[in-house]
Amino acid sequence: MDAIIEKRIGNNIRQLRENAGLTQEALAARLQVCGCDITRSAIAKMEVGQRHIYPDEIILIKKILKAEYDDIFTV
Repeated sequence: MDAIIEKRIGNNIRQLRENAGLTQEALAARLQVCGCDITRSAIAKMEVGQRHIYPDEIILIKKILKAEYDDIFTV
């Protein structure tokens, strides 16, 4: 995936997370409860475009943050 696109998607996730009032740690914890093996550090890397995001993570992030796919993927 293009690095610029990854950064924009990561930024969208950060904004959605912040709008939901969650810290990176809280989002990671909620993802873990849903069965996604992820750390706060991985969330941080995802938000700055340094880590690829897997489809199962996107589905859970969308659900946890009560977002639409367009909210995540609009670049």
